[in-house]
Amino acid sequence: MAKHKTPLLDQLESGPWPSFVSDIKQEAASRAKNEKGIDHQIAVDCPDDLLGVLEMSYNDGETHWKHGGIVGVFGYGGGVIGRYCDQPEMFPGVAHFHTVRVAQPMGMWYNTSFLRQLMDIWDLRGSGLTNMHGATGDIVLLGTSTPQLEEIFWEITHDMDVDLGGSGSNLRTPASCMGMSRCEYAMYDAQELCYNLTMEYQDELHRPAFPYKFKFKFDGCPNGCVAAIARSDMGFIGTFKGPIKINQETVAAYVGGEIAPNAGAHAGKDWGAFDIQAEVVDNCPSQCMSYEGGKLIMDHKECVRCMHCINTMPQALKIGDERGVSIMCGAKAPILDGPQMGSLLVPFIEADKDDDYQGIKDIIENVWDWWMDEGKNRERIGETMKRLGFAALAKAAGIAADPRHVQEPRHNPYISWKAEEVGGWDRDIAVYRERHQR
Repeated sequence: MAKHKTPLLDQLESGPWPSFVSDIKQEAASRAKNEKGIDHQIAVDCPDDLLGVLEMSYNDGETHWKHGGIVGVFGYGGGVIGRYCDQPEMFPGVAHFHTVRVAQPMGMWYNTSFLRQLMDIWDLRGSGLTNMHGATGDIVLLGTSTPQLEEIFWEITHDMDVDLGGSGSNLRTPASCMGMSRCEYAMYDAQELCYNLTMEYQDELHRPAFPYKFKFKFDGCPNGCVAAIARSDMGFIGTFKGPIKINQETVAAYVGGEIAPNAGAHAGKDWGAFDIQAEVVDNCPSQCMSYEGGKLIMDHKECVRCMHCINTMPQALKIGDERGVSIMCGAKAPILDGPQMGSLLVPFIEADKDDDYQGIKDIIENVWDWWMDEGKNRERIGETMKRLGFAALAKAAGIAADPRHVQEPRHNPYISWKAEEVGGWDRDIAVYRERHQR
């Protein structure tokens, strides 16, 4: 039987969608019956007391979690987020309610044995509550006490060969899509690059030394299944050079209704006959294609590789053969200065396994050196870019200026010019300054 009355939380179960409240109640009932866990208060009281403190927070209009101190595991500066309740006598089960971040497998591939082993540890030493997954991608284990942290760390690292994830002002746990393990559109091995950089930068992952958090995310193609362009300080997005490969006979089969289209208005519902003009040609963001005389014509120089036409007619259109990665920099969610998407830093670079991705690593380390020198405390790299200009980042990274860095002249907030860098304007600028001084 529940210890705490929760009328406000109960309302969250009344809607049409699944509720986290129901999940917590289910775990609370299971623990009351079975007394799971090594610590009695965590074993029995934790989920129930969590409901109680949440109800109090809703009633009071303020949180009842406090900072209270820094906790972690020996040798690591990240991976554990300390949380304490400011009403420990009333809610002893959540007097400590630390979160443990566990590094997710690349592409989030699991087997059931792995999940059972993880949950056996968490049922014994934690609340049994998890978040699969956090915004960064980690497996998030919600709620344990300080004495259990070293035990959890030992068991997941030694028995499961899994590491803690990142937290604090460090490299957060890198995350990738399923890449070549499942997707025909993948233009580089996103899982392999993600794993390689995770292993390479262990110090940056576990020992916070940055101005603020830094996230890597790896999308195998521009479809962006992990949304690297919007959710990572440095995003790696698969791309290709050269023309999209077109099979005109198969295009005709789509138009004639012999093959059903794969995306757009036809996904999940019959909207009638496929209209290639309305559903493909008119939706091209760069207007690089037309449908004439029963053939799909493309101006490949104007293609921005958005993937819409390929997604819609995947049997007729295929990605080009020269494949690599575009590197975006500076995306973030609202903290100091509002949300922004990543800016294109490297239009194309090969993801070269044979060279151990050294070209990519050189860019990463140049960017970090610049940000660690110039970034203010708790300033994401996107905010440093906005403050100092994109040109400063590109110069520090060793990237030559490229027209693809500019969306439209004179409107991009990251671009600024120095007179000596724009040879044709030197005389005009000198005349203007002379007149202005007069």
